[in-house]
Amino acid sequence: MGFDESGEHGEATKDHANEENSKSEGEPLSRQVSESSVAAEEEEDELGSKIQLGPQCTLKEHLEKDKDDESLRRWKEQLLGSVDVNNVAEILDPEVKITCLSIVSPGRDDIVLSIPENGNPKGLWFTLKEGSHYHLKFTFQVNNNIVSGLKYTNTVWKAGIKVDSSKEMLGTFSPQAEPYTHEMPEETTPSGLFARGTYSARSKFLDDDNKCYLEINYTFDIKKEWA
Repeated sequence: MGFDESGEHGEATKDHANEENSKSEGEPLSRQVSESSVAAEEEEDELGSKIQLGPQCTLKEHLEKDKDDESLRRWKEQLLGSVDVNNVAEILDPEVKITCLSIVSPGRDDIVLSIPENGNPKGLWFTLKEGSHYHLKFTFQVNNNIVSGLKYTNTVWKAGIKVDSSKEMLGTFSPQAEPYTHEMPEETTPSGLFARGTYSARSKFLDDDNKCYLEINYTFDIKKEWA
């Protein structure tokens, strides 16, 4: 999870956030989002300097602020979509819950990973085949308030040495009944004698304020064949 395609070891830092920014100018991100969220993203660059979507305001307060600015008001309404602000609790902090985490590889059934409440799976969490193509897919639920700048980070170690670090910016999301789905870019596991073995890793989901909604510490194997 988070390897460069060359398969070479040593510290290799990738910033998927930059890649996602470049994608946003052409194709939409490969996550299932509501129409209101897509529309909100299109105007976010223009209006981002006018509003700070941190957890310091309730949804009602967000709508009350700058209500004389027509373009900003429309952008907020698009972001909130079908949320009935009159029936939501006036809670400052958003709630983000990762509901499903899967590893998707062509020609194979998805590896659906169970996420313990404490974020620390016991023992080996999963096994990847060397030189295989795969990508990570997860779904998450947003409740109570808008979450701004949600991102995913992942760091991998082997024998105590950091071999990879990656980050992906997911975006800003309003609370809604339906979960969001996000698919990471495709990666290739390294191959060869030195690539095989046991790795440890730490994955986090954080927002603009570096509030962590989930931290997972786990181990996994890379072997000649799938488990």
